[in-house]
Amino acid sequence: MESFIEIKNVSKVFHSRNKDFEVLKNINLEVEKGDIYGIVGFSGAGKSTLIRCINRLENVTKGFIRIGDHIIDNLSKRQMNLYRQKIGIIFQHFNLLDSRTVFGNVAFPLEIAKTGKDEIKKKVEKILELVDMLDKKNFYPGQLSGGQKQRVGIARALIKDPDILLCDEATSALDPATSLSILDLLKSINERLGLTIFFITHSLDVIKYTCNNMAVLENGVIVEQGKVKDVFLDPKSETARLFIKIHKDFLATSRAWENGGGI
Repeated sequence: MESFIEIKNVSKVFHSRNKDFEVLKNINLEVEKGDIYGIVGFSGAGKSTLIRCINRLENVTKGFIRIGDHIIDNLSKRQMNLYRQKIGIIFQHFNLLDSRTVFGNVAFPLEIAKTGKDEIKKKVEKILELVDMLDKKNFYPGQLSGGQKQRVGIARALIKDPDILLCDEATSALDPATSLSILDLLKSINERLGLTIFFITHSLDVIKYTCNNMAVLENGVIVEQGKVKDVFLDPKSETARLFIKIHKDFLATSRAWENGGGI
């Protein structure tokens, strides 16, 4: 199957007065349409820079990124602004407008696009029903839990019918039970809408529970990639082995506490 997202020989260099910093180094990835793909890495590995290159908030220094039939690095600013509407983003800290209701937050992208009021009402209510937030449409963000805020963020990301959903540490600000409910929602959206989902995370739990394929990013380099189960069963890179060790140690400690013991 032909890849839907192709990242080819991508490098990203940030220039400062005294030194250049190469944050991404010859990245090569392919993601099939409808896949849930995860990038895992420690802080500073270059994950957020990669996701900003995918929606071209940052321009790559070398290489190219193709999404569908478009090499996005070749698009004009106007073309990219139009195409960016097909890329939904979910943020770690929700980024909701406190002065707007749930309905108003989700409707905002449509209002910017000068969509008619009747269509806005129809689309917003449909999306809020999908994320189980229709009964909260007149609430303000300050009246919502963290999980409810993230559901609103997901609804806003979906309102323009995107082809891709970029998730930048989408559950790291939530407790484990709430994180699980959000991941279940995203898996359901993937199945129902056929949406391609691209996760950036430092959590192996998120990758293991949600993704089909994954890559491990270390200091701006992809050191390993493949099916999630293959990486878990036979990690090739030191970073993957360390992530899995931390994951197993955490599970063992959690079980000890559950059984009335301690560390």
